[in-house]
Amino acid sequence: MMIPPSIHRIRAASAFFAISLFSSMRRQASLLLAALALCGSVSPHLSAAERTIGQLRPLLVDEGGLPITSAPAWMKRRDAVRAEWQAFLGDFPKERVALKVEVLATETLPEFTRQHVKYQIEEGVFTDAYVLIPKNATGKLPGVVVFHQTEKTHAKQAAGLDASVPELMQGVQLVKRGYVVVCPRCFVFDEGATYAEWARRLQQSHPTWKGMARMTWDGIRAADYLESLPLVDRERIGCLGHSLGAKEVLYAAAFDERFKVAVFSEGGIGLTFSNWDAPWYLGPLGRPATFNHEHHELLALIAPRPFLLLAGDSADSDQSAVFIDAARPVYDLLGARDNVRLLNHRQGHRYPAEAQTAAEELLDRHLKAKR
Repeated sequence: MMIPPSIHRIRAASAFFAISLFSSMRRQASLLLAALALCGSVSPHLSAAERTIGQLRPLLVDEGGLPITSAPAWMKRRDAVRAEWQAFLGDFPKERVALKVEVLATETLPEFTRQHVKYQIEEGVFTDAYVLIPKNATGKLPGVVVFHQTEKTHAKQAAGLDASVPELMQGVQLVKRGYVVVCPRCFVFDEGATYAEWARRLQQSHPTWKGMARMTWDGIRAADYLESLPLVDRERIGCLGHSLGAKEVLYAAAFDERFKVAVFSEGGIGLTFSNWDAPWYLGPLGRPATFNHEHHELLALIAPRPFLLLAGDSADSDQSAVFIDAARPVYDLLGARDNVRLLNHRQGHRYPAEAQTAAEELLDRHLKAKR
């Protein structure tokens, strides 16, 4: 029997009003698309990204389907959301082994000191990073972990050893502003194998891990190293990353509350926005049958801490605002509405001056102001 169009409209309206209402027309339109998706009314001609946006699950609804209207109720739901993501990624090690830091090299430059260091992330497993320390630094300073983009020179670019793309020497930019900076190398940039081979080797030692589990754990250990430095104020730590590095920012901030501020530049916030299904990230997702989650949930785990999404009409664009809007009700509930936002500089897959200024202003406001 054909269902009258009026019934479809009633279903769509009901689903719409079940989701938290937003004040702007753009947010209302986004939620209407989500409601239509729940009723099976989303056009098959929409792009994969648009279909994904239409399927974002409302956050302020408990496991019984009731609205969440208080911070304590959200925190209970937050624990459940985090547990679901942890089960998907694979459990992190129960214990953090000693870092066993080894300084491999030291350079004294006019404005800062740069060290190449090695430290332990798991028993017998080491990684390396560059640490940049302001010249003549005294007292306790804010610190930032800078995750590098996909580049053959990996962390050397962020740390200033590869100056071929000056705008991506983000570690150098920040140390000159008075931050202690750690630029860790992503695990797939070890020598002797391809990205996919390193992902395969990871799963041999950690069969339940996704690649993002290793990257997230590496981010957590980078924070461990950063806060172990005598000059660093452990209460004033942030993270910033571009492209691949942005992906690491999203997960590191979601799973480690020591990151008080997060800047995500052109990482592709939606699971269909970039190559999240690569084996060194999340692998095949089989959505939606086996994985009915999206990254607005990780944004909600970060709330109420400040999160800035920098788009350039490449991996991220104005479409990415729907993820910001989907997470904003949680920020609203926690009294931090303005702590999550999108800036689209429309200059492609880059980190131009406009993006740098916005990122540094955010970091300064939330990390330097706290004494």
